Amino acid sequence: MKILLTGGMDGQVGWEIIRLAKSTSHQLIPLTRDQLDITHEESIHKAIEHHSPDIVINAAAYTAVDKAEEDHEIAYKVNRDGTLFLAQACNKHGIPLLHISTDYVFDGEKSTPYEVDDAPAPQSVYGLSKWEGEEYLRNELSQHIILRTSWVFGRHGNNFVKTILRIGSDRDELKVVADQQGAPTSAHSIAACLLELCDRYEQDKNLPWGTYHFTGSPESTWFEFAQSIFSEGKKLGLLDHDVKVLPINTEDYPTLAKRPANSRLSMQLTKSRLKVETPNWKNDLVEVLQYLKG
Repeated sequence: MKILLTGGMDGQVGWEIIRLAKSTSHQLIPLTRDQLDITHEESIHKAIEHHSPDIVINAAAYTAVDKAEEDHEIAYKVNRDGTLFLAQACNKHGIPLLHISTDYVFDGEKSTPYEVDDAPAPQSVYGLSKWEGEEYLRNELSQHIILRTSWVFGRHGNNFVKTILRIGSDRDELKVVADQQGAPTSAHSIAACLLELCDRYEQDKNLPWGTYHFTGSPESTWFEFAQSIFSEGKKLGLLDHDVKVLPINTEDYPTLAKRPANSRLSMQLTKSRLKVETPNWKNDLVEVLQYLKG
């Protein structure tokens, strides 16, 4: 089966899809931003007509959360308009679209994990641009799956794991936000899930279309995540000293974009309808750290 991948090599998930697809029977067509800019409607139609894919995975996104507050025009072009153009092109050619979204579509004020059908209330340009992209996709293309995820980390690209290790390498202690709850999710697990969905689609040309949540387990805070990174990093020799992690509140670490205090996403529908289990992020973290060690 031919899979067209947007954002190939540019982002964490796209990089992992390329890596994992090598061991499958699928013909993956990874297109970089230079090869396919999803903000250009005509280029999307040309790419689909040229490659004739059976399914499209959209891993292209504007993910610089704070920068989006000042660079909102580009954020909307990529996350909202790009998703619309892809949905329209896929609809025209009768091709399904698998799309990645985010916990930032919610305001984070709920006390329990968010269900798929909870009311959205984005508090940032990034969150709003992703939410509007979701809405365009739902309205334009019935054959789609949206995977909302959170706190993505992986081998490739910039992420919390690499940042924390870099900062901790020359410090004895570090302050990390402890009042934001969520779940780290590895790019590897997201990529594996998307490729599994491609496998299923190839078998019977159908999937339980709709919006789902996909995050790691167990739930955590950034503070606890940092503790795990330092602990496992020390075991593997990525750090030559212990780093004490000090808990702080969100208000003590101001950012341009507002972060959800509660980023926990319920996997109930994902397990029951999509038949996908929750990955253990702690296992994935060890694999990423082993890769970084070389």
